[in-house]
Amino acid sequence: MTQQQLPGQLPYHRLARLSPRYRWWRPLLGTLVAAVTYLVAVVLLMLCGAALGLSLGYREDADGWPEFGPVSGTALDLLSIAVAIPVLALTVHWIGRRRPGTVSSVTGRLRWRWLLRCVLTAVPVLALAMGAMFLLPADGEAEGTWAGWTAFGKALAMLVVLVPVQAAAEEYVFRGWLTQTAGAYLRSPWAALLPQAVLFAAAHGWGTPWGFADLVVFGTAAGWLTWRTGGLEAAIALHAVNNLLAFGASAAVVDGLSSDETAADAPWQVVALDVVGIALYTAAVAWWLRRRRLERTAPAPAQAPPAVPATAYPYVYGAPVYGAPVPPQWPGRPAPGTAVPPASRGAQADGADGG
Repeated sequence: MTQQQLPGQLPYHRLARLSPRYRWWRPLLGTLVAAVTYLVAVVLLMLCGAALGLSLGYREDADGWPEFGPVSGTALDLLSIAVAIPVLALTVHWIGRRRPGTVSSVTGRLRWRWLLRCVLTAVPVLALAMGAMFLLPADGEAEGTWAGWTAFGKALAMLVVLVPVQAAAEEYVFRGWLTQTAGAYLRSPWAALLPQAVLFAAAHGWGTPWGFADLVVFGTAAGWLTWRTGGLEAAIALHAVNNLLAFGASAAVVDGLSSDETAADAPWQVVALDVVGIALYTAAVAWWLRRRRLERTAPAPAQAPPAVPATAYPYVYGAPVYGAPVPPQWPGRPAPGTAVPPASRGAQADGADGG
């Protein structure tokens, strides 16, 4: 099967074609393998967690599973999402036949300095939006009770370790693998970015229409940042800081981490402030990009030249082509590069034939 000639540079959403061994079926097969492998990994993780909980003496619920409590239960939930990172890395390597780092960015790795810059940009912007949410009028429900510094400190330590990994895993799945899978067949970046944004919103459940729209806006903005910057760093920073602030606010009250509500359940007032925060962060990253050179594309794989038949001798007599075999020489025949007078050529030929 002949591979189609690719342009000189590939943007982020087209990096599934980065491998010289790319075939049209690899992204589809990789998606199926990643989904099945992830489900198996989550089941194994849950079984190991249940066995550990029972061995440590946790109480069992009605279904026979240990009741870990808000902090340990949240940690297990975050880990069940984080296992997507090694699953995708193996899928990219084995099925995609390319470096796993090509899901991180066009440079084949995570650009840590750029990630840190994006985190420092996201913290004040999203903290301001989160603070404004606390000023909204209460909806009549009972206020939460302060959890205390000891409980809050333990929960916060767990969240600081696991939430960035959980947020990064979601970015690798939606803005990474799914975007590049769609980009393997679609040249337009928007055609590759919009489907993952809808799938990202659907993965969080069906709550209010406002909450679903907020998640679509988040996924679209994170997808645009990924395409515009050539990597996942800006999207990971936005996602990690947003989740840390949200989880931290929940951990500050008693049983706040036990709530089943997600971003899909947000009312329109919260959604409006969240969209403002997303827009401000996106504008700030775009401002940084105008003052910083960042790689946005990767060189496309070169098409291999046709193989030379083993029986061919590609040379010009007297001047062999570099790397080609030198033709055999027979007695009486001048070596390549030797000047032979025109008058003596017939005599040499007669002498060679006459023995």
